[in-house]
Amino acid sequence: MAAGMCSLLLLSLLLLCIVGSCKLCHASWNKNYCYDDELCPGAVDHDTRGGPVAGKLNVHLVPHTHDDVGWLKTVDQYYVGSNNSIQVAAVQYVLDSVILALQEDPNRKFIYVEQAFFQRWWREQSKHKRKIVKRLVKAGQLEFINGGWCMHDEASTHYVDMVDQTTLGHRYIKKQFNTVPRIGWQIDPFGHSAIQAYLLGAEVGFDAVFFARADYQDIAKRRIDRTMEFVWQGSRTLGSTAQILGGVLSHHYTPPDGFRFDIQSREPPIQEHVDLFVKLAVEQGKEFRTNHIMWTMGDDFAYENANTWFKQIDKLIHYVNKDGRVNAFYSTPSIYVDANHAQNVSWPLKIDDFFPYADCPHCYWTGYFTSRPALKRYVRQLSAYLQVARQLEFLIGKGKVGLTTDSLEEAMAILQHHDGVSGTEKQHVADDYAKRLALGAAEAEELVGSVLPILLSSKLEARHRKESSSEIKIVPSVSSSYRSQSLQEVSYFSVNTETLLKVQQCSLLNISYCPPTEADIVSGKSLVVVAYNSLGWAREELIRIPVTNSILEVKDSKGNIVSSQLIPISSGAKKVRNIYISDGSQNKHPIFWLAFHASVPPFGYNSYFVTTSMANIPNQASKSVVEKLNTNDTVVLKSHDLTLSLSRSNGQLMHFENRRTKTNASIQQSYCWYNASDGNTSEGKYQASGAYIFRPNTSTCFPVGDPDSYAPSTIIRGTLVDEIHQEISPWIFQVVRLVKTSEHVEVEFVVGPIPIDDELGKELVTRLYTNISNVGEFYTDSNGRDFLKRVRNYRSDWNLNVTEPIAGNYYPVNLGIYLKDNEKEFSLLVDRALGGSSLIDGELEVMLHRRLLHDDGRGVAEALNESICISNGEPCQGLMVQGQLCVNIDPVGNAARWRRTQGQKIYSPLQLAFTVIPETDHSTVITPEFSSVIAGYELPPNIVIITLQELDDNNLLLRFAHIYEANEDAELSEVATINLENLFAHRKIDKVSELSLSANQLRSKMNTLKWKLESGFQMVENPVRGAPIQDGQFSIEIAPMEIRTLRIKFKNDE
Repeated sequence: MAAGMCSLLLLSLLLLCIVGSCKLCHASWNKNYCYDDELCPGAVDHDTRGGPVAGKLNVHLVPHTHDDVGWLKTVDQYYVGSNNSIQVAAVQYVLDSVILALQEDPNRKFIYVEQAFFQRWWREQSKHKRKIVKRLVKAGQLEFINGGWCMHDEASTHYVDMVDQTTLGHRYIKKQFNTVPRIGWQIDPFGHSAIQAYLLGAEVGFDAVFFARADYQDIAKRRIDRTMEFVWQGSRTLGSTAQILGGVLSHHYTPPDGFRFDIQSREPPIQEHVDLFVKLAVEQGKEFRTNHIMWTMGDDFAYENANTWFKQIDKLIHYVNKDGRVNAFYSTPSIYVDANHAQNVSWPLKIDDFFPYADCPHCYWTGYFTSRPALKRYVRQLSAYLQVARQLEFLIGKGKVGLTTDSLEEAMAILQHHDGVSGTEKQHVADDYAKRLALGAAEAEELVGSVLPILLSSKLEARHRKESSSEIKIVPSVSSSYRSQSLQEVSYFSVNTETLLKVQQCSLLNISYCPPTEADIVSGKSLVVVAYNSLGWAREELIRIPVTNSILEVKDSKGNIVSSQLIPISSGAKKVRNIYISDGSQNKHPIFWLAFHASVPPFGYNSYFVTTSMANIPNQASKSVVEKLNTNDTVVLKSHDLTLSLSRSNGQLMHFENRRTKTNASIQQSYCWYNASDGNTSEGKYQASGAYIFRPNTSTCFPVGDPDSYAPSTIIRGTLVDEIHQEISPWIFQVVRLVKTSEHVEVEFVVGPIPIDDELGKELVTRLYTNISNVGEFYTDSNGRDFLKRVRNYRSDWNLNVTEPIAGNYYPVNLGIYLKDNEKEFSLLVDRALGGSSLIDGELEVMLHRRLLHDDGRGVAEALNESICISNGEPCQGLMVQGQLCVNIDPVGNAARWRRTQGQKIYSPLQLAFTVIPETDHSTVITPEFSSVIAGYELPPNIVIITLQELDDNNLLLRFAHIYEANEDAELSEVATINLENLFAHRKIDKVSELSLSANQLRSKMNTLKWKLESGFQMVENPVRGAPIQDGQFSIEIAPMEIRTLRIKFKNDE
């Protein structure tokens, strides 16, 4: 009976539709049962046309998806959609669905960011689908925003890596679509750097940069003051010449509540939301300066079913505009920025950066500055190695040995993601990241191992600076040339297969593991040590290799004896090696470091020959004098210029004196740990310390060990270097090192496994104390480049309410941290990204390692408790971390030169390779010393090359960076001039073009928008810039803090 009644009712309604009563049908049945388009048109034709309307509040609706390049799932899992028990996300279906939805309505728009995903998707598409996508891009429906390989982090990244990953993404976009991104879109990183504003923003050619995360106190004030958007001058040196519009998104990067339209949405019908839309839009409009506001219509991995978003947004636009109180339309950030620019209003000025970031009173996101320190070091190490591999790849010709640096380039680009090098991913994702790096490094290492033998085995006659010839002359060692499938038509080089050397490298030298140097150097054989220098300066540095022989001598390539020293390997280094190396070598591990000074030309290498020697002859490596410290006398270590005083009872630092600069200061060092909060507190309840957030339970830093009860330290004295070996505790080992030719102290540490038997998470720091009075001020670098002044318990943009006096004063450190008074500067340089601060006057502290037992509630759902599990059945244990700090005290005005030069050497260490040859026959090493620049030339001391990369079109991408800020050094903060022809001893330049920073457009064609500042804001007066390159000109000027990007075309070889 009920079924019959329903059928009758349905028939009646259908008859009503047929006779034209569609209004009743639509109201009752939501337009589902009208089939005749003329009698009953069906669905309402939603009008999605639109654009800015003068005199109205304009709401720019920006559809987008935020696709993490790894976080809770690996990159592959996110792309294909696997492992959905963790998170339902499949990027390939997002892109499939969006492209289909955009074709349905020409008014719809969408923005996309992460090229790591898009390029993978693009390679899978048919020619027909690619044509459709190109048409959508050309029509402005699909716009690439930001455009890097990922959305990089801004705290733990080095500026070179940020530039590289952005360039990689922009290169593909330019090649495939002939377009350049205009807008920076850093919506999810956890704080924002000055480098992002002026370098990865203005210098890239962006008109604006938008982000979602700023300190909760900062945002509250900006909403009131209507300063959510501003002119951002990130560089005090470049000032208004590198400024950009910055903007904080009003609703994070999602729509306001009530307007999220994903597949699981339970929002009521759009018609019922018009009043709420208008209310929220008007409220937001009060926080901004023009009649334009932006709503980000998307979320993490949104639009997997794009119609659930687009159909609702279609209706939203239709009914809001029909209401008429505000104007809504599909838009992109580019359209939004152009609309704001057209208003010709004045904007407030923002300088410096947006660190540290907190999203609640006890929630400072400063823990990730240090999270996963081993991964951070791996990334930094491979960043330097990539530069070496690219330089050698260029020398031999890209692809000529069947290998490229592309794999490592892509892996490094992925790791710059804001949940990559930041250390804020799940453990299985971190493992996947490390695997990607290892695979990329393996191919690059094979490439380096293929090129170096060619150079070593070829007779290279480089021209002198004054000679007219423009090429290196290659004289084959024998009449026959080496040609094979693995070495096809190698430019400039001909070698004989019989003389080609086998070169090995040691990526684990940091833990004293290097099989080629540990093998017995038998009589009649020479171990050849090849040191490659990727910097444009000649260098003389102490290098160390692990050896088992104790009777050795070292000679240079001319047969001269090189002074050398045998140094016992510390107990901490042995412990790390024994745990992490499982090749059966534990019982025959090396007993010494062999140390000697290497002199290496710019962009080249030098070779040293290690052989066994006769016992007790003057030429052999000197053995260090070893003694235990167990009295109360002071220990004094001396270099040519430094005197370092230490306590004989515990080996602690006491006094630092530089005799050359007549600088001295008291200095002490300690290790301590903060007890990580488990969230069980009366204030900020449930907020624990985790991968993102640093929240100590108390301001107390608990000392590790009692200095009076330290294990007896060991002093090592020698001809080249002195060391103090210390065991601070069973899980902290340290070597204080003073090289005789150095003006700084090296502190090498081994920390871990951090004990958690007491069920307390720990955040380990080292503190160094001096008698320098810095009155609360200290300086940290911005992504390894500019140094920014920090003031304890202070923010320049708002009155800080201090709720976390420790975590709230932590800042990211990539290059170094220093403090100063009127006379002295105390500097500390790091070998990876870490967090640091100055919590009391005269003190610097850096966090070295973290081991936590609770999650901080920011999405990872996993405690940061890194462990390793040995395959022999032993229980898993916490991660050990090895690293190095460099410490110096200099007069005010002198310290910048040390920081910049030594910091560059830390970033770009000498890369070592090894081979074995007959001791009496060095003829196989035909070219033991080589430089790719004209003989006798090197770059000025204020200039480095950060990119030397052969592109697929055989052109060279070359970037110069000036490493000094304005007024940082009396002599080196000046414009430098480079003659490009001096850099290429083997090639003749045909044409030079200057490009944008990301190399996707000519610098001369960049035409970024200019923004008017509010009155009262002081501009940097007359910032200095290098002159533009003229046609046919092969010299270039580089001003302080400038990076200049060139594309160089060479003349064809005759």
